Amino acid sequence: MIYKFLICFIAGLGAGLGTGFAGMSAAAVISPVLITFLGMPAYDAVGIALASDVLASAVSAYTYGKNKNLDIKNGLVMMFSVLAFTLVGSFVASLVPNSAMGNFSVGMTFLLGIKFIVKPVMTTKETMLAVDPKKRFVQSLVCGSLVGFICGFVGAGGGMMMLLILTSVLGYELKTAVGTSVFIMAFTAFTGSVSHFAIGGIPDVWCLIFCILSTLLWARIAAKFANKAAPATLNRLTGVVLTVLGAVILIVNHF
Repeated sequence: MIYKFLICFIAGLGAGLGTGFAGMSAAAVISPVLITFLGMPAYDAVGIALASDVLASAVSAYTYGKNKNLDIKNGLVMMFSVLAFTLVGSFVASLVPNSAMGNFSVGMTFLLGIKFIVKPVMTTKETMLAVDPKKRFVQSLVCGSLVGFICGFVGAGGGMMMLLILTSVLGYELKTAVGTSVFIMAFTAFTGSVSHFAIGGIPDVWCLIFCILSTLLWARIAAKFANKAAPATLNRLTGVVLTVLGAVILIVNHF
């Protein structure tokens, strides 16, 4: 039981920091850790990871929103298009032969981390808000559809794809990008976890509780710190967290 608690605590620590700092999905961290170190079935591990993501993303979104670093209006547009096109992507993926895309989200996490360290996002809120609302609406709809399709087709990478598109394509300031990303992830993770538990039943209850509490704790700590940090500092911290998590997960996957 102590070993199980330690593994879940460490998995939650990595997932919470990734969620709070960078809007990263907990599934990218928790799933490989539970599968590798506890020998848990992949379906159960993903279900626990998604359930952990719900509260962690929700409390992070609340913290970012309280600090006025959340775009709810366009976030909702993006969320609905993400959910709709995740279904489309899943359907298309079922028709295509299985391909070696399992490390997509992990590799993306690592590369995105390096990107934030080497080329930080220094867009200001003034520049971000200067974009025409109609243009932003269309961009959110199109980009959400793209993210959803990729998530459904590949099966992972939602948080990282959203952060990349929000900062690089939509021109969001980093804090608002992370806040909007975790806002969307809270709903997508809830949808995913409910469907997982409905189909496969409730997984290991203790693992579920330990992972949810650990992820929630560290996501809250990371989100509070991130909202007080200067943009340059946040870019570096986000980059370091993503790079380290990406490297660790790659190692765990090939353990």
